[in-house]
Amino acid sequence: MKILKRTFLFFAVTITLAVIYNYPKLNILSGYSAKNTASSIFLGERTLQFTDQTDNNFSPVNLATDKVDLKNEFASSSAFGLLTRKAIYREGLGTVLTLEDSDETASYLIPKRTKPDNITPFPFGNGPQKDTVFANVNYNKLNETVSSIFGKDKTRAVVVIYKDQIISEKYDNGFHKNSRILGWSMTKSIMSTVFGVLQHQNKINIQDKAPIDSWQNDTRKDITINNLLQMNSGLEWDENYDEISDATKMLFLERDMTKMQEEKQLVGSPNNSWNYSSGTSNLLSKIARKQFISHQEYLDFWYTDFIDKIGMNSMIVETDLAGNYVASSYAWATARDWGKFGLLYLHNGQWNGEQLFTKKWVDYVTTPTKGSKGTYGAQFWLNAEKQFKDVPKNMYFADGYQGQRVYVFPDQDLVLVRFGLTNFDENEFLKRILKSIK
Repeated sequence: MKILKRTFLFFAVTITLAVIYNYPKLNILSGYSAKNTASSIFLGERTLQFTDQTDNNFSPVNLATDKVDLKNEFASSSAFGLLTRKAIYREGLGTVLTLEDSDETASYLIPKRTKPDNITPFPFGNGPQKDTVFANVNYNKLNETVSSIFGKDKTRAVVVIYKDQIISEKYDNGFHKNSRILGWSMTKSIMSTVFGVLQHQNKINIQDKAPIDSWQNDTRKDITINNLLQMNSGLEWDENYDEISDATKMLFLERDMTKMQEEKQLVGSPNNSWNYSSGTSNLLSKIARKQFISHQEYLDFWYTDFIDKIGMNSMIVETDLAGNYVASSYAWATARDWGKFGLLYLHNGQWNGEQLFTKKWVDYVTTPTKGSKGTYGAQFWLNAEKQFKDVPKNMYFADGYQGQRVYVFPDQDLVLVRFGLTNFDENEFLKRILKSIK
């Protein structure tokens, strides 16, 4: 009998210690699953079954059990029944993980949006584009190339835009031209563009010191907004999604996602320590907020002066519980609207006759950051050192987790959008696309 009691006690203690040790991991695991489920359903308009079978079907996220309440607009995820996280939908702001019960009933401001123009032809509106056939485009070869990355590469959408016209477009089962898709870190490029608009309107100077009060009495006071945009601040940051890290704690445990990077210390020197950091992008969201008197103005500006201005009316940039746009990760839009974003850069900041930012801004975001080995500009990725060997050096792109991409080809008058669930052979794909347009 004593042996049985000791054995039972041993296993009870072992299980308790295992739960305590793994509790933070379970918190992040269930948090990811709840947030992803809620956004997939309430922004992407997918079903719970579809989300579980596609977006949440990888280890260890697939260990969580997901539920959705369509009436009350929330999703919950449980890790082995030991810990449950909830993500709620908020009109105009997307979904957010709650940290306490009061978050579910808290009041919040909503960005003001303009109505979509469904009459004007694409790209300046959402109406049918004018029929145009380009003699130099091999459409059979183009469409064959586009189709080649569906199936095993788990591509969900591809849109090819040449001279402002969609010349090829394809969607996987369950997706169509009106489907919102998460851009993940392409949101960083959206945030960078907000700074480009602010700079053009003389509301900010990116060469100024970062206006962070907590840095003013130590060596961090010398960090500029430019250093942050170029991911070259010298601040400590761990961008690791395979374990508990600064990035995962920020996205799934924090109320105010701008604070984690702000509180980090220097481990290098500004302009000499390139380090990719989602925390930096969210800190920049806070700096953008500082340019406005009211929070409502901050919420509105991203849309009125940029996103809705170019007809990206499907886009939703999600906020954290503190009301900051999650500039590192959470912008949703249709593939066509992401294509409009690429066109804005292809046209050097001009949209339908209006200059949102200057050619100098395009030059700025496409200039290699010191220490990045030619791969990074200012919240955009580059091909300056021919990482893609068969692609022009001046091609640049917005980049998101699992191969979300908006590629801009300045010399070819071309924008290419790709969404999916896995990375793919980009060089080969882009090379074949270019060969189909002579």
